[in-house]
Amino acid sequence: MATTFDFETALKQLQSGQALTGENGILTPLIKQLTEAALEAEIENYIEANPKQGNRRNGYTRKTVKSTSGSFELETPRDRNGEFEPQLVKKNQTKLSEEIDNKIISLYALGMSYR
Repeated sequence: MATTFDFETALKQLQSGQALTGENGILTPLIKQLTEAALEAEIENYIEANPKQGNRRNGYTRKTVKSTSGSFELETPRDRNGEFEPQLVKKNQTKLSEEIDNKIISLYALGMSYR
């Protein structure tokens, strides 16, 4: 997760008339950031719950995911043994459901943060 959501830039984009959702929407980077944070929590829980010898985190895989807020490249954490199966965005899944999109935006609007 290299970038963080920039509220100042988002506000300027909103004031200039850029759309909140859709292709290149203002909220697309926010959805990406929160989805990646949730995936990080998933793999941490998985590794802690399955303390196999030698199975640890092993980088990320990248894939393009489509959401109602636009497309973005998602970095999904992986484990050495390839046994970790994320629940939020499953292996080979390339579309986020509208329900997940809406929940992420709602949680953030309510002040929930991944920090």
